[in-house]
Amino acid sequence: MSKRSGERCYDDTEVAARLERELPHWRLAAGTIQRTYRTQGWKGTLMVVNALGHLAEAAWHHPDLEVRYDTVVVSLCNHAAGGITDKDFELAQKMDGFILWQPGRESGALEGTPQDAQHRYIRYDE
Repeated sequence: MSKRSGERCYDDTEVAARLERELPHWRLAAGTIQRTYRTQGWKGTLMVVNALGHLAEAAWHHPDLEVRYDTVVVSLCNHAAGGITDKDFELAQKMDGFILWQPGRESGALEGTPQDAQHRYIRYDE
């Protein structure tokens, strides 16, 4: 447990096992869990950054972001705890669920963004 936050930090072996089991598109990198979201260009990148910012602020957890024309790299670690905690895994799951949500793949009235390049703004894990 971290003295500062009272939260348990996971060691690298535990992090790797949880990522493999729960978040297969995330990786362990430099003391953080990290994911790259690929977009179709700047408009999609800005939408992803804003969505990630909303989730992080609502969770009171502040990731590092690397923003490029068609990619956003998210790095999560609990700075107060000094390592990777349950908060990081939970926020990563929320981020994936929100960013990668595709209503057209569910039953319901929402049809989803068309797949053609003119409208599609994110590259989904397929």
